[in-house]
This record gives sequence, C-alpha cells and structure tokens, in this order.
Amino acid sequence: MRILFLGDVVGRSGRDAVVSRLPGLRRELSADLVVLNAENASHGFGLAPDMARAFLEAGADVLTLGNHAWDRKEIVPYIEGEPRLIRPMNYPPGTPGRGATVVEVPGKGRALVMQVMGRLFMEPLDDPFRAAQAELARHTMGANGSVQAVVVDIHAEATSEKLGFGHSFDGRVSLVCGTHTHVPTADHQVLEGGTGYVTDAGMCGDYDSVIGMGKAGASIRFWRKVPSERLAPAEGEATLCGVLAETDDATGLATRIGPVRLGGRLSQIMPGF
Repeated sequence: MRILFLGDVVGRSGRDAVVSRLPGLRRELSADLVVLNAENASHGFGLAPDMARAFLEAGADVLTLGNHAWDRKEIVPYIEGEPRLIRPMNYPPGTPGRGATVVEVPGKGRALVMQVMGRLFMEPLDDPFRAAQAELARHTMGANGSVQAVVVDIHAEATSEKLGFGHSFDGRVSLVCGTHTHVPTADHQVLEGGTGYVTDAGMCGDYDSVIGMGKAGASIRFWRKVPSERLAPAEGEATLCGVLAETDDATGLATRIGPVRLGGRLSQIMPGF
C-alpha cells in the first residue's frame, strides 16, 4: 500500500494548492491512501464543512484535526456524520466525533487511521499513549488481519514526545506522522521494527511567513507582550509538504518512506520510488 500523508493545510493558499494539485499528485505517486491534516484550513483556525468536502472531493481519504478542531463551530454537526473526518482520540469522553476510522482502500484492503494529541506544551488531555494502545488492541494488522495498514497522526509540539510515541509503537503500525509545528523535519525513516516515521510532515501553506501566518502580525507579538491584531494567513504560493510511505502486503509495515515538497519557496523533492 502506498500512503501519502500531507501536513497541516493553512489558509486559502494551502487550500487552493491542495485542491488543485492533489488529484494529479495522487496519480503521479500512485497513492492508494491519502491522509491530510486540515485543522488550519479556515483562515488558519479550524475547518469549515465546505472545505472538508472540497478536500475529500480532491482525493483525500481521511482528514485529521488537532487543537483547533472546534474553532469553527459548524464543524461539530458535520463531524458527527462524516466518518472520514477525525479528531484526536484522547479528547475527553463525550467530545463530538471520533478519533479513529477504518477506510476501504480499493485493491489493497482496509486501513485504520487514527489521531492523538500530545500533552507537552499543549492542552492537558487524556494520555495519548494509552489511548492509542487501547485502539490498537481492537485491531490486527497484516494480510490476514482486520486491517492491512495503520496510520497515526500525532499532533504535538514537542519533538521528544513524537519520537517517544513513534518508538513506543514501532512494529505495530505502518506510519507515524507528526503534525502541528508546520515545519518539515528531515528525519523521515523506517524505524527498527518497521514503522515509517517523521517528526513533522510540515504544512501545506506559504512558507514566506511565520508558520503560515503573515510575518508582520506574527513577529510583533514577540516584541510586544500586548494584544495585537488577529493573525491572518500568508497568501503567497504554497508548498505542499508531506511524506509518501510504502508498506509490505504481508505485514503492513513500512518498507520505505520519502519526503514530498512541491511548489512554493522550499526546495523541491519527491520520493525516489
């Protein structure tokens, strides 16, 4: 199974790039499954239902959220009826939506996609490690398992927490992708036990910015510790950032992983497989 994971979509620039380029990118990479983090799509804060529908129509199979999940209130009724949109599973019981979904992958079987949110420098949610452990106990992975691949989005600030999570579940999932910090890391690798891993997939947005937001408004906040104008996304050409992983049909574990950077200001790179 070939899995394309794209990092946080930020604002109109990121939305337009994903909607216009994803259909061709999916064909070019022969991606069987596409997972997209969409929590910053609506002016940098949250996700509107019409935007979610546009991403799904463009070729995303599963959308993930994060700490901005509820910034657009209209997403609450939408997430209840759309199993392809998930939020971190370690939100408290009773939170709208779901933290995991199983999708059919034509010709390849089924894939479990799940999301957790870190706690270091983030909201004090339930334990993401134990939440993931409980979800994985419900499934078996591999050719004869209940699912043929498992993808985890860990939405977290601290690189140490993401790495600790990746190593904790190495050999039990196909791919662990970090999101939230909006800067692509160069540590994509297949871990010792066979799990594809990257600390942060990066963002799909304008990198002539401060993590996707306009430079002036974002920078002044570090100079003056007083309220300032509301942050607004940068609107230049976006770079699509993420990774492509390929899994073994028998085990569901990763055999290779490579970065994806397309368009915009960053150096361009595509997987060599």
